[in-house]
Amino acid sequence: MTENTPHSPAPEGQQAAADAQNDAVHTEGTAVQNLEAELAELKAKSAELADQYLRAQADVQNARRRADEEISKARKFAVESFAESMLPVLDSLEAGLAIKEATPEQIREGAEATLRQLKSALERNKVIEVAPAAGTKFDPHQHQAISMVPAEQEANTIVSVLQKGYTIAERVLRPALVTVAAPK
Repeated sequence: MTENTPHSPAPEGQQAAADAQNDAVHTEGTAVQNLEAELAELKAKSAELADQYLRAQADVQNARRRADEEISKARKFAVESFAESMLPVLDSLEAGLAIKEATPEQIREGAEATLRQLKSALERNKVIEVAPAAGTKFDPHQHQAISMVPAEQEANTIVSVLQKGYTIAERVLRPALVTVAAPK
């Protein structure tokens, strides 16, 4: 006759090993889940950073394009202000030439008035005359010496101006042509 005996419990050591194995499987499963969650979070962050990068690149390209357009417009219309200030000078010259029987005095007065208009238009556009006085120290950045002449003044100073020079926004447009005192 067979005896029905309930299974006897596993020895204590075996139970502990089984529990440890179950805990390890559970811990492994939790670790994998944690890693998967962290991976998903990192993928989302990576996608967000990639999107921000693309937007920043687009912003840079748009800013560069706008700057190029502004530079192009500035070049295209830079002379507009200057041309606008020259129109009254043109009008004065045409009006003076329209008078058929002008006297020499009228021609001179008209020419002087037109010259004042021209100088004013140039000054408004930052074109400044360079006409150094006699005795001024020679400056090779603004003057061009045509010759050296004996003079009763200090060497390397300007004796006379043969042609005025001009600067535009503090940059030499044309140097003044001058004669300079020779060393004694």
